[in-house]
Amino acid sequence: MKKILFLFLFLVSLQSMAQETFPVNGSWDKRPGLYAFTNANIVVNADQTINNGTLLVKDRVIESVGTNLVIPKGYIVIDLKGKYIYPSLVDAFTSYGVPSVSVTVNRQQQFRQVFTTTKQGAFYWNEAIRPEISVKNQFTKDVRKAEEYKKNGFGVVHAINRDGIARGTSLVATLGEENEHEAILKDQAAAQYSFNKGTSNNNYPSSLMGSIALLRQAYHDAAWYNNQKSEFNISLDHFNQIQTLPQFFEVNDALSVLRADKIGDEFGKQYIFKTDGKEYQKIDAVKATGGSFIIPMTFPRAFDVEDPADARNVSLTQLKDWEMAPGNAAALEKAGIRFAITSFGLEGSRDFWSNLRTAIERGLSEKQALKSLTTIPAEMLGVANQVGTLNAGKLANFIITSDQLFKKDNVIYENWVEGRQYVVAKMNVNDLRGTYALKVDGLGDLSLKIGGTASAYDANVERLADSTKAKASFNRNGDLMSLNFDLKKPAGVIRMSGYIASLSPLSFKGEVVQPDGSSGSWSASFKEAFKETEAKKESPAPAPVSTGSVIYPFTAYGNESAPKAESVLFKNATVWTNEKEGKLNNTDVLIENGKIKAVGKNLSATNAKVIDATGKHISPGIVDEHSHIAGFGGINEGAQSVTSEVRIGDILSSEDINIYRQLAGGVTASHILHGSANAIGGQTQIIKLRWGKTPEELKFEGADGFIKFALGENVKQSNFQIPGGNQRFPQSRMGVEQVFVDAFTRAKEYQAARSVKGNNVRRDLELDALVEIMNQKRFITCHSYVQSEINMLMHLADSMGFKINTFTHILEGYKVADGMAKRGIAASTFSDWWAYKNEVAEAIPYNAKLMHQGGVLTGFNSDDAEMARRLNQEAAKAITYGNMSEEDALKLVTLNPAKMLHIDNRVGSIKVGKDADIVLWSDNPLSIYAKAEKTFVDGIAYWDMEQDAAKQKALNAERGRIIQKMIAAKNGGTATQRAVAQRQRLYECESLEEEQFVNANRYQ
Repeated sequence: MKKILFLFLFLVSLQSMAQETFPVNGSWDKRPGLYAFTNANIVVNADQTINNGTLLVKDRVIESVGTNLVIPKGYIVIDLKGKYIYPSLVDAFTSYGVPSVSVTVNRQQQFRQVFTTTKQGAFYWNEAIRPEISVKNQFTKDVRKAEEYKKNGFGVVHAINRDGIARGTSLVATLGEENEHEAILKDQAAAQYSFNKGTSNNNYPSSLMGSIALLRQAYHDAAWYNNQKSEFNISLDHFNQIQTLPQFFEVNDALSVLRADKIGDEFGKQYIFKTDGKEYQKIDAVKATGGSFIIPMTFPRAFDVEDPADARNVSLTQLKDWEMAPGNAAALEKAGIRFAITSFGLEGSRDFWSNLRTAIERGLSEKQALKSLTTIPAEMLGVANQVGTLNAGKLANFIITSDQLFKKDNVIYENWVEGRQYVVAKMNVNDLRGTYALKVDGLGDLSLKIGGTASAYDANVERLADSTKAKASFNRNGDLMSLNFDLKKPAGVIRMSGYIASLSPLSFKGEVVQPDGSSGSWSASFKEAFKETEAKKESPAPAPVSTGSVIYPFTAYGNESAPKAESVLFKNATVWTNEKEGKLNNTDVLIENGKIKAVGKNLSATNAKVIDATGKHISPGIVDEHSHIAGFGGINEGAQSVTSEVRIGDILSSEDINIYRQLAGGVTASHILHGSANAIGGQTQIIKLRWGKTPEELKFEGADGFIKFALGENVKQSNFQIPGGNQRFPQSRMGVEQVFVDAFTRAKEYQAARSVKGNNVRRDLELDALVEIMNQKRFITCHSYVQSEINMLMHLADSMGFKINTFTHILEGYKVADGMAKRGIAASTFSDWWAYKNEVAEAIPYNAKLMHQGGVLTGFNSDDAEMARRLNQEAAKAITYGNMSEEDALKLVTLNPAKMLHIDNRVGSIKVGKDADIVLWSDNPLSIYAKAEKTFVDGIAYWDMEQDAAKQKALNAERGRIIQKMIAAKNGGTATQRAVAQRQRLYECESLEEEQFVNANRYQ
């Protein structure tokens, strides 16, 4: 009778919450649901627990909570003696209730020609900017998905449309069974952003730096839009409206947290970052952003590395991430970083609690875990006044558990959402352990013994007829279960699924599938309780999990601690000064505080490390004027003819192993260029090879800005095979010239308009860069090959009033050296490349010498990650082909490129006061036998041959240690994944990224 009354009142409570504005077909009976949960351990929040407390619920809200409460008449009393009540969890990042969208990019679509929006209406020109999208207009409840969340204890979710760069607004909803009108708690919860273009039909952006530039431009456009009356733009109007909301930014790696934060700093925004859970790799840098984080419980699976050949396919980064990723939450807590936890991204919802408990084993406190699943996400979403704690007046969102929430044996019994009950597991059936009489169609009488613990069962099956025994896998999910075993006869695994059929006596029923595919039924009835004496002795508490150390960068040859500048005195070296003193024999060099302190004979210094350099050579560090290392997400933004708004500095990757490899070749500074896919490409970045520093710390402080221009086949793209034909202007070399004319004409008009006092000219980042060129605040390095085009651009620059700093490649430079020298244009070329395409048919190996003789500042560059390691040998070719002096040959890769980049006041020669960017060589640096024994940048030995040998030994030991750990995990039953090599992409001028970038990073 009591159960019937409970059911009646529960149904009445459902009806009482019917929507006010909806008609009712029949009589309207509106009565509140009244419940009193007594004798419970009530966890009000992470800092307050009420023992033997009472929770009163009236209708949808918590009426009161405390001890010794008077229970009003009419309340259904539910005795929870010994059980716990927790706030229902809040998931701060989901796609719940949002229509799924998939993007498939194939080779034919790779460079589709869509330049502006295809949407009908007054929208932004680029479809990736879609702030007008609001989840409240798309949201539909998903009963199946809601059940998955509720089984894990969640009562509220943050629903996000993950499509686009500016993604519009999200909402917060409960997971109750009411329809959408009542489920939505906050219809505009937050503004959403990412670097992924999503389903946009536009071919721009096709790279990460393009995505960053587009978002930056959208911010400027929105600011302009607020102060103009010339147009109405739905997208910009909404963009401005949502700026007062919390700002969420989804990123896919730790470095992109830093990239997004830079945008936030520029526009006065503090983002909440949804990440991939790798913050531990850059914990100090991510803390410095000041942002809050939403981290997933997605941990990498172990690799199957028993075969040594397979093990070679797994990088040290992957090995260490498998071991250390579960400790990410603990690292954030230790660093004092505010973060929420999401279940988003898990392969299966059942993995959530096992992964969360793993995170706790790795150091995450239970108190922090609870905060990160309740109060913190509620605060982030602006619904802390409604959910997140069990205070009076808040929604009746709570879970009832058998024990403390994070204990391994805990069972979630019920999840109440807005005062409505959702049963996860039968309240009074916590422990299924015991002996059962098992009957399975076709197998006769069997005995089933269930042991282990209530959350980690183990089971055995015995056939009574012949005493054949088999170990079984037994899994429980609420009232559902599965049981698999192999009795050998019949051969094969017998698979059973079922449910708790009754509580008194305890019994199960279900369906069985035999090895031959036939199906039938099974049942099990309780015979005898589990005897603790049969249980194994209680295992001691597990020892703390031991892991390796974080290294910087988080890749092979990283350092546990950053190397520091030293005072070093090199004695008796051959010193290649690149100054008027020339090459000095038996000379000492003292470096101190990152600078060259002294050069001379018989130097002495207190507290300096002395290195005997007798028979060795010291040169300035090599400067690579044309490189594409240390970039991520594409080196070309080739979707438009002019992309001067994009910046290589936005996409630097400090994790590129080529930084370390090139230090081993004596390189200390590199000029990282945009590619050559368009006439006016992106802004470049000069870096120092500071191995282990952050992307911002790689940048050469105070250096002038440069930009990449390009001529030739790569630009006009007339030979590109694109479905429907290539429609991007230009299609000819004449068209390339017109692109320059048009761009600088627009830039001049833009500059003039912006200079008028009180103007409201829209800020255009593309034209800003061109104005900087005209004002000699940014300098051109131009990809070039043939004489006719080189002449064209020189004359065009004369007529348009801008200057060219450097022609790069310039394999026909020997034909136009006089014109270049007259204009002070430098040449960065190759030593002896020719015949690799039609444009280099007239390249000759004497090019550098002839330009040098013609008065052109000449250097050699790599344009190749491998060649950069041997630029000293490339310089030596100028002696072979051009009979240049040794000192002039070395200047081709040191002082001359430093002059081209306007950094020769700090690097490029060995002179007192300059940066201590020097290389200690084992032999003449122009010899093929020379090895860079030590490479110093800012007086720090980022490369040391002896230390490298020790690093290789330590690296192999670290790999071996983790591989053994993975093998042990596999043998212990851990699921593994196939070891597939992840090859790093090496960029060059012609590298196009759309296919790779999109497939890896677009909307999923």
